[in-house]
Amino acid sequence: MELIEYLRKAVEMDASDLFIITGTPVSVKCKGRMEHIGTDKVMPDAARSLITAMYEMAGRSMDALNLQGDDDFSFAAPGLARFRVNTYKQRGTLASVVRIVLFTIPDWRDNGIPEKVIELAKLRHGMVIVTGTAGSGKSTTEACIIEEINRTRDCHIITLEDPIEYLHRNQMSIVSQREISIDTKDSLSGLRACLRQAPDVIQLGEMRDLETIRTAMTAAETGHLILATLHTRGAVNTIDRIIDTFAPEQQTQIRIQLGSVLQTVVAQQLLPAVGGGRVPAFEIMQVTNAVRSMIRESKTHQIDNVIATGAADGMISMDQSILALCQAGKITKDTALIYADNPDQMRRRIGA
Repeated sequence: MELIEYLRKAVEMDASDLFIITGTPVSVKCKGRMEHIGTDKVMPDAARSLITAMYEMAGRSMDALNLQGDDDFSFAAPGLARFRVNTYKQRGTLASVVRIVLFTIPDWRDNGIPEKVIELAKLRHGMVIVTGTAGSGKSTTEACIIEEINRTRDCHIITLEDPIEYLHRNQMSIVSQREISIDTKDSLSGLRACLRQAPDVIQLGEMRDLETIRTAMTAAETGHLILATLHTRGAVNTIDRIIDTFAPEQQTQIRIQLGSVLQTVVAQQLLPAVGGGRVPAFEIMQVTNAVRSMIRESKTHQIDNVIATGAADGMISMDQSILALCQAGKITKDTALIYADNPDQMRRRIGA
């Protein structure tokens, strides 16, 4: 099969990822389960041919892959979908994992994203952080928030992505989408430059280093809305991760700064659903005055209790979200116990 045939098959199967790895048939992940496309194992020459075809479709050189051993990029197949690609070397052969991204922005209702998360589009300044492990749906959540801003507000939105996934068409807003290493050197350079490009909203990919975090917080202080991601689990871990990035002598000032700019942390994970597929669970921490004080005073260990009792402020803990999914019959009791932060307490709640 040619590359385009594999891509078309993956889209038709509603797969999330396509895998090209020597020694096994081309495979896809559908609703959390791995399935082969065909029975023929991919040989080294076939893997190289398929991956070379991807680079040709992207109009991209393979130099980075050959020099570094891995590479990230994206490309589109007209009338089919966009594809986010990671290529890499393994055991002396080439391999690739391809994320399928449909051209249309998903409807947040169909994806189980709470309305409280979409309402973050109404914020005018400060920092919103979407967290979760790889493949937990952070990019989709960010895209839905950006699309809601695009649909309802007069703004200049700048996205800094690595690589670009969802394509936003200008509606009420103007959307400038910049891809790292193609449209700008790196995240930090792009972020510094976009502050001179009259943005109202800035969407970042993952905040990977100290200077990017520092610049993002400064941008949030100066009246911009910053939407960023981190690979952390839970709101409290996110706050601690940001603060621990800085040297001990700087952390007091960073706590003060973070406490003043942070608006909301959304943590999410995807759980196996009853009947197949996956369903998202969300933790939402709104930064109230009480939370701001805890961040400034290094009492983040108390924030979990605030989230658990903060329903009136629009908050929900991860375990409360998981319990609601279980009670609604969307996930099994076993799944709830496996993914709960506090399995013993979850077991008592399910029993009650």
